[in-house]
Amino acid sequence: MRAAALRKRPQTELRTELCTDEREFGRLAEEWGRLYRHCGTATPFQSHAWLHSWWLSYGTPGRLRLVLVRDGGDLVAAAPLMLVRQPWPALVPLGGSISDFGDVLIEDGERADRAAAALADGLATAARTALIDFREVRPGGAVERVYASWRGPRRQVPDSLCLELPAVPMDDLIGRLATAKAQQRVRAKLRKLSTLGVERRAVRPDEVDTALRRLLELHRLQWQGRKVTTEHLQDRFAEHLIRSVGPMVRAGDAVVTEFLVDGTVVAVDLTLLSDRLAGGYLYGAHPQLRERKADVATMLLHACAQHTGTGGAAGGRRVLSLLRGNEPYKHHWRPQPVVNQRFLLARRRTSPLMSAAVCDVAARSRGKKLLDRFAGWRERGGGRP
Repeated sequence: MRAAALRKRPQTELRTELCTDEREFGRLAEEWGRLYRHCGTATPFQSHAWLHSWWLSYGTPGRLRLVLVRDGGDLVAAAPLMLVRQPWPALVPLGGSISDFGDVLIEDGERADRAAAALADGLATAARTALIDFREVRPGGAVERVYASWRGPRRQVPDSLCLELPAVPMDDLIGRLATAKAQQRVRAKLRKLSTLGVERRAVRPDEVDTALRRLLELHRLQWQGRKVTTEHLQDRFAEHLIRSVGPMVRAGDAVVTEFLVDGTVVAVDLTLLSDRLAGGYLYGAHPQLRERKADVATMLLHACAQHTGTGGAAGGRRVLSLLRGNEPYKHHWRPQPVVNQRFLLARRRTSPLMSAAVCDVAARSRGKKLLDRFAGWRERGGGRP
């Protein structure tokens, strides 16, 4: 293990370490899992299975930076980061673009504030000449505690838009629709699925690998000839998904659902779970389902809603997350828009990097607005924008 003591806060037993050894990262699974279970804001993207697998598929040797805070023998906080060099030196969360939420882990309870302060100090020491750039933090995330404890330059800016529904049964979701006619249409779609004989079953942990390979095959098939997220078609993504999801299913952090017609699997869905939310991450569906007039989006939402009434620290999850993206079909359900946040932390000597990052965010936001205006102009037939 290459783990160097960074700082010991006065008059406490808290000790901060930097781990850069991926083998030691693998050996942290048990105590990382304990911390994860005691951090109420954690999402499945902060689980050890997800992050360690992601590192094995996407990490760059020598760039791992895990900042760990211990109280005696207890791991009470952790920041899973890696060093990047472009467009400027920065510590960024593990998980990359295939993870919808980034965050740190801080144990809930009486040690939380001290652990957050120790983690902030450890991050400042580990960063050296790099900017610390926490992307895609869900509102209320543990990073907010670190941000409050930070003693150098800092900025908070908006990041990606997510859409969320309340964690209620499907009948209640239907009741949220704007009109009685819209509600009738959804109920008709559910009856159509029943008429087609669509059945669903949760995949057992020992079947997960096979089911995920089928999911990826169906995902490729359903998007054939259309624009698709190309990373989902890469071998490294498949390896990561298959390696991470099995342990997550066993731990209750994910569920894989197969949909069958006449005993044949026609769709597979992966839903990720945490104390606070359930979120549909990825699915694959055979084109024949749409050809037979089955509404796949309704089918998937109905299945995902089954996982919101149980689990969670208070006996039930509070959010059915549609995760990142502003696709029109999601708005049919009248979701609540929730904007992920980006937290930039700098030291005095690295404050110019933070200024550059903020300028880059502003420039990209202006560019997106211009593209949206141009797209609207095209839709109106080239009239005045």
